[in-house]
Amino acid sequence: MKKLLVLIPVFLAFMGYAQLEHEITDYVWPTDQAVLDKLEDWQDLKFGLLMHWGAYSQWGIVESWSICPEDYGWCERKKGSNPDDYFTYKKEYENLKLSFNPTGFNPDNWAKAASDAGMKYVVFTTKHHDGFCMFDSKYTDYKVTSPECAFSVNPKANITKEVFDAFRAEGLWAGAYFSKPDWNSPYYWDPKFPPMDRNVNYDPEAHPKEWEKFVQFTQNQIMELMSDYGKIDILWLDGGWVSKKSPEQIKNYYINVAENSTSGFPISRAVNQDIRMDDIAAKAREKQPGLIMVDRAVKGPNQNYLTPENKVPETQLPYPWESCIIAGGGWSWVPDAKFMTPKEAIHMLVDIVAKGGNLLYNIAPGPDGKWPTNAYKLLEAMGDWIKVNSEAIYSTRAIAPYKTDNICLSQQKDTKAVYAIYLEEEDGSGLPASFTVKGIKAAKDAKLSLLGAKGYLKWKNTNEGVKVTIPTNIRKNLPCNLAWAVKISAVE
Repeated sequence: MKKLLVLIPVFLAFMGYAQLEHEITDYVWPTDQAVLDKLEDWQDLKFGLLMHWGAYSQWGIVESWSICPEDYGWCERKKGSNPDDYFTYKKEYENLKLSFNPTGFNPDNWAKAASDAGMKYVVFTTKHHDGFCMFDSKYTDYKVTSPECAFSVNPKANITKEVFDAFRAEGLWAGAYFSKPDWNSPYYWDPKFPPMDRNVNYDPEAHPKEWEKFVQFTQNQIMELMSDYGKIDILWLDGGWVSKKSPEQIKNYYINVAENSTSGFPISRAVNQDIRMDDIAAKAREKQPGLIMVDRAVKGPNQNYLTPENKVPETQLPYPWESCIIAGGGWSWVPDAKFMTPKEAIHMLVDIVAKGGNLLYNIAPGPDGKWPTNAYKLLEAMGDWIKVNSEAIYSTRAIAPYKTDNICLSQQKDTKAVYAIYLEEEDGSGLPASFTVKGIKAAKDAKLSLLGAKGYLKWKNTNEGVKVTIPTNIRKNLPCNLAWAVKISAVE
């Protein structure tokens, strides 16, 4: 256990394996007022859509990761003619570009479904770690618009542009996911050296000219997205191991590796991979003023909000954050994906909102360019619920005690009205005749009402909190299912 405790800080700081790194990394508040204002607006949105999509969807595998030499059970190589031969596998993986032809691609359908569900922004994977660009970059041929790609002759071949245009037309913000590492670029994985792990396969400080080519390549691609794809609200950068590291950090890393060499953890090399993020931020904001930057898992001013991955924090976090959560299957498309139930999804959204966060819900398009039918069904159910309870979700902030038992709290940032959202028990017993909202008390002249229902509710303050009574006529004609929001006009 002592060895494990020594290893964990290094493991989190350099690797990006653990989900918690996106939650516990120290936060640095921006100093640009336009960014602060944009962050405030972003915190009002509460519910967004993430889409992982690329040529890898044809194999139904975990996006990109199987071409990385690090060995993980969750991205085991099982496709291709000879998955045991790494170089054959990687070549066949890269050749998926040739057959990628999602002729069912119609982003208008996705945008309409997302809008109806109450989603307010989209984050789309313009490029994942494999380097395959879902946009028309002039700095690589490994892209969906390459003449070698089957889909390149389609009028909608510039997929990123089509996605952003469709979602903006429905009133959603546009966010560009972009991978800082690029395992296809010869400036990152130089063909003269074998790749060993997810990192650059040479020492940038020993080969500064080669590394500078990668820095320029990365900055050029980001500026393409900032210049040629309309208004971009969020630049969501993944691959936190590509970051500036001090000599002391690298030294400490190797000391810890030496002391914990028998730990069994897969540990990558620590090398200084500085792509000059401050320069990128400044250039990007010249094109997109107020742009929110999400340099995931990298402490500093370019991580404007934190992103716990596939988990919901235990309590409120004291900075802007969103949980990015898989709705069904995996981050990328897999056959016969099982999606969350509406109850699971709605309760998760409410839980996140009560703790002051946003939910970024991942739905992966298939190789044919379509969403699974069950994704539409789930979003429809969420939309039906949000139509009734929207004021308890949007433009709210966390209020202690956040959540007690199965009751979550939120507070309108302007009116200061508080919402107690009762989450239905697992037994499906509905809304009870009365319940106590622990930890808060209604103000003397407060009015309480159930969102979506007419009339006011009886209530009284107790030692535990405010006890709410739901009359029979309302309980027999509930305005929604699965969770119900009681509005408290004022609290003590």
